[in-house]
Amino acid sequence: MAERVVIFDTTLRDGEQSPGISLDPIEKLEIAEQLAKLNVDYIEAGFPVASQGDFDAVSEIAKQIEGPTIAALSRTHLADVDRCWEALKHAEKARIHVFISTSPSHLEHMLKMTPAQIIKETKAGVYRAKQYTEDVEFSPQDATRTPYDFMLEVLNAAVESGATTLNIPDTVGYGIPWDFGALIANIRKEIPGDYIISTHCHNDLGLATANSLAGVQNGARQVEVCVNGLGERAGNAALEEVVMALAIRSDLFPGLTTQIRTEELAKTSRLVSRLTGYPVQYNKAVVGRNAFAHESGIHQHGVLSDRSTYEIIDAKSVGQTGSQIVLGKHSGRHAFTDTLAKMGITLHGDAVNASFKRFKELADKKFEITEADIEAIVAQEMGVATHETYKLLDLTVSGGLGVMPTAKVVIDKDGDTLVGAAEGNGMIDAAGKAISKAIGVEAELVGFQVSSVTGGVDAIGDVVVQLESKGRKVSGRGISTDVVEASARAYLDAINRLMRISDRLSEVGIAETP
Repeated sequence: MAERVVIFDTTLRDGEQSPGISLDPIEKLEIAEQLAKLNVDYIEAGFPVASQGDFDAVSEIAKQIEGPTIAALSRTHLADVDRCWEALKHAEKARIHVFISTSPSHLEHMLKMTPAQIIKETKAGVYRAKQYTEDVEFSPQDATRTPYDFMLEVLNAAVESGATTLNIPDTVGYGIPWDFGALIANIRKEIPGDYIISTHCHNDLGLATANSLAGVQNGARQVEVCVNGLGERAGNAALEEVVMALAIRSDLFPGLTTQIRTEELAKTSRLVSRLTGYPVQYNKAVVGRNAFAHESGIHQHGVLSDRSTYEIIDAKSVGQTGSQIVLGKHSGRHAFTDTLAKMGITLHGDAVNASFKRFKELADKKFEITEADIEAIVAQEMGVATHETYKLLDLTVSGGLGVMPTAKVVIDKDGDTLVGAAEGNGMIDAAGKAISKAIGVEAELVGFQVSSVTGGVDAIGDVVVQLESKGRKVSGRGISTDVVEASARAYLDAINRLMRISDRLSEVGIAETP
């Protein structure tokens, strides 16, 4: 009989910890709904004690999402566990995920605790969680740098206190596949009890997926993953990579299956990219734009003769397609929304209006609008129309050899017009400074990325910026056939995100730091 590998998705918890990502509870709920369609086993919805926003998001997901078990993270502190359950209590199925650091580095520099205290905390935290739910997971943080005998002692204490899943986190991406696989095998051999062993691998050495698969090969039956490989620093094991590796190389994983609806993978990837502002690299495995593209003449000839010559995955099986939909300036709203539906994108209300308006604006400047262009349009507009504080009405820039670049912007704020002008080190810099002056927000540009959505002289430029203000980093995205305009829109999008975060903090009575 087939044995299932449990897919534990932590996009909404570890994935959101990627620098610059800050999802609203509504955005988290939208991703959770898609993860339910993808049919993941677990959705780790957040870390309730971290903030009121995280608590609210976990609570709403617990109330509204059916199908997957809803999990939330908690330290071993009893108050943390209580808060975690308070957020989860309305879930159809709930799991409390308890963790504590165990490596010498973490004990010395972070926790200032002894090994004996770690054991005591582990027992207390897991036992408290067990009073709320039968489904309790335990993680010894930084497990791969923890002395083996001590880790076994901690894991044994967790199982004796009621843990039903033992998760082995490669927190800093230190593991190497054969070594990590052996660690999983030895834990399974040494720790008695009725539990599932799990992996949680980070990608600091580019080995997160490989380590996860090595864990499965050695007895792990749960894998913790993020859509698009999001996560702290270099990210986590990518859900789509792990799932498709198990499916395609079933010869190496005989009898092991997942319940993932793989045809939803590309749609899930696009949604997460749109809402987080993190673009998917073109050559990303499984869900990247080039994953099923062939430029070499030899490759093209082979694929035209038979797809399997150079493709080990059927594009349709992961929701990808090789065909491109082309629209133009004469296309109407019906054709636009029909195209979105065929692409697996669902928009409602103001989001439809905003996206269609931007489509028509760009269609006047660009001869053909492709499926990739439409994705970029929606990436900028989806979920923004109902949240924008500031809207770009006009942008004028000037510059040249030996001339100081200048920019002037006109911005709408709830019907009021704001105007700002500035000089800068280039027209893009000037535009950003003009926006800051108009709004009165001080923000430092710490990241800038520009890419061409499609080829040609009328290609749409897709700009992603990262701003830092008061110690908080956010991402913004903008598109246009004019890269300066795209940059200004991205800058303004990031400032709107900063405003939404500030508003949420004010709502819960948390003052902004000076």
